[in-house]
Amino acid sequence: MRSSNPVFSREGSFTRDSGYAGFGTTAQAGGPYGNNPYAGGPYAQQQPGQAPLTDEQLYAMYNGPSAGPLATGRMTLDDVVARTAMTLLTLVAAGAVAWFALPFKNFGFAIGASLVAMVIGLIVSFKRSVSPPLILLYAALEGFALGAVTHALDVKLPGIAIQAVLGTAAVFAAMLFAYKSGRIRVTPKYTRIGIAIAMGFVLLMLINVIAMAFGADLGLRSGPLGIVVGLIGIGLGAFFLSLDFAAIEEAIAQGAPQKEAWRAAFGLTLSLVWIYVEMLRLIAILRGDD
Repeated sequence: MRSSNPVFSREGSFTRDSGYAGFGTTAQAGGPYGNNPYAGGPYAQQQPGQAPLTDEQLYAMYNGPSAGPLATGRMTLDDVVARTAMTLLTLVAAGAVAWFALPFKNFGFAIGASLVAMVIGLIVSFKRSVSPPLILLYAALEGFALGAVTHALDVKLPGIAIQAVLGTAAVFAAMLFAYKSGRIRVTPKYTRIGIAIAMGFVLLMLINVIAMAFGADLGLRSGPLGIVVGLIGIGLGAFFLSLDFAAIEEAIAQGAPQKEAWRAAFGLTLSLVWIYVEMLRLIAILRGDD
């Protein structure tokens, strides 16, 4: 099933139209494994004009190992884990720099980093080809902004940083378990309902920001209503994770190129950042600071 996550649903991303799973441009001469007659195992195809294979060659092909990810250049779960780890480590390292570099409450650099990260995130989301440098740059800028904000909150509410990190990790683990165990199934109906709720949530937050700019307060980020909004925000982050899991699983099944693991890492990072931010807000409200 095709994901509605913009990171995964772009034309050319994780789809057969781009040549994945042996379709389109990836199927070069000699089948999906190229011209190496041994790469495809016993089912490698003989090319037009090629000399007939000898008994020894056929025997070697039949008994040879099947082509693995390195030979086929296709994405695996290990690739996704490795790229996601690199992206998150970059984010955390940049956050640590901001934590120690901005103790004087000067958030100019943090605000600028957040705005630039948002622009880069949009570029990566709608860019047809994968760009690992842009993804890592996004992670660094987003991490710097989050590090500054988290440090400021931790000064007022000691321990909120580790609470938000543990809460985010718990949501991720719970969603991964629910998805792998089949308790959550990413169906078209499930996706449509979740996307509709997400669009409504984003629109409501936009209205709240505009109201605050004119001096009004709708109470969406404080009190009992703020708690409800925070829980909905975290729930939407969990929903985005389920879309990520489904898109990654589908991409691996279709034989997406190995480089697409970076796109998967970016999608997971976006979802985790969303959950972390909403977790920070919810904990701040629960601890009496809005």
